[in-house]
Amino acid sequence: MTLPEGWEEAPLLDVVDLHDSRRVPLNAAQRAAMPGSYPYYGANGQVGSVGDYLFEGKHILVAEDGGYFDQPERGVAYEVDGRFWVNNHAHILSTCGDMPTGFITRLLNTIDWPQYVSGTTRLKLTQGGMQRIRLPVPPLAEQRRIVAKLDALTARFARARSELDRVPDLSERQHLSILRAGMRGQLTTDWRMNNTAEPVASLLARYPPPQQGRGGREATDKVIPGVAGLSVNDPGTDLPDGWAWVPLLRIAKQETGHTPSRSKPDYWDGGVPWIGIRDAGAHHGRSIEDTAQTISDAGLANSSARMLTAGTVCLSRTASVGYVTIMARSMATSQDFATWTCTEALLPEYLMYALMAEGDEIRNFGMGTTHTTIYFPEVRAFHIALPPIEEQKEIVARIRAAIVRANRLEAEAARARALLARLESELLAKAFRGELVPQDPNDEPAQDLLDRIRTERAAAPQTKRGRKAKEKTKEWIS
Repeated sequence: MTLPEGWEEAPLLDVVDLHDSRRVPLNAAQRAAMPGSYPYYGANGQVGSVGDYLFEGKHILVAEDGGYFDQPERGVAYEVDGRFWVNNHAHILSTCGDMPTGFITRLLNTIDWPQYVSGTTRLKLTQGGMQRIRLPVPPLAEQRRIVAKLDALTARFARARSELDRVPDLSERQHLSILRAGMRGQLTTDWRMNNTAEPVASLLARYPPPQQGRGGREATDKVIPGVAGLSVNDPGTDLPDGWAWVPLLRIAKQETGHTPSRSKPDYWDGGVPWIGIRDAGAHHGRSIEDTAQTISDAGLANSSARMLTAGTVCLSRTASVGYVTIMARSMATSQDFATWTCTEALLPEYLMYALMAEGDEIRNFGMGTTHTTIYFPEVRAFHIALPPIEEQKEIVARIRAAIVRANRLEAEAARARALLARLESELLAKAFRGELVPQDPNDEPAQDLLDRIRTERAAAPQTKRGRKAKEKTKEWIS
């Protein structure tokens, strides 16, 4: 690579001091005697509890081992300042000749590390590997201009990234707002003004109640209002004209599932789709075609699991409460689900959206704080704010369209985040090619800086391994 005028290429260890040999562990009594508390750093820059070695001043910590070298986006080098503890999984560097730590740190984070690290199961950056690293060194004044420019641009990148990072949360809230507006009739106010639909009472008269399974616990008589279109028993709240609070048992057959014995291998992997919690989480808010696990005909016959028809709505009621999915084909489920097979008075997708519209508040229908479960007395008492079937179709269509728009914005934000990462990488590459800030012919050449560093090192008194650190430790705890 051709360097700009006044730049030089130099080994990393010609422009930094390596302090690994100065790591002197403190015993428990010495640590207890240290006044105040100090951050503790490791290979990844995370602050933890008190470590083994104490340092002070501006330093650069470089990961010594781990998965940082094949995943450079995690950051290999970072700056620390002040008094700090460090473990033995990071190299400790300080710059020479007043070179900015920010310049060397950013430069180290652009290095193609695989050529300098070794190891198979765990990559390691040895001091020998560090001795092979060579860096482009601009004049000192230009280094400072580069750091100032990068600091300003990085701050702008950070603000942009912070705003983009908010988009998934905003999108999730937008989804919930859309769902709740649909279940309260707010999405279709204009539709009702321009359309005449069959009232719910007339709709129910045309469709008899489904046959419910025998046994099981009776529905509770307590009332637990929901936040949108669902409630345990009739909450008595007002609904749009033509709507009604209707028991789910009146318009859908409610069932559950079971888990065949795990001790019977022949009950499993038989090709019968069987929905578990992981499946519901992966297919929340949409139909499910295939499941992670299957059971056999023998597993189905020798358990309380049952085949449910396509279109059945499944709600996880234990563990991860609130996941909702719709069967795209006939399937069985575990006992972690409440399921509803809808009559023609209720669209499965409308029911799914009604369950989703409760959001985290669906846990209010259950019991337990750490592990909430919605028990069957509450499930069997569920009531839904039911619109006419024509309006159900309109609500479902409008929710679908609104969610597609919200998802599109989230996808655009994800692309923008990826673009920011590329721009930042290109910006750093441009900086270290000498293209970010203008060169000044009046700057002291980098060769003079390197010569001065060599002279200062030659004149510095030599100390025995660990001696200076031990003396510093005594000073700190005295």
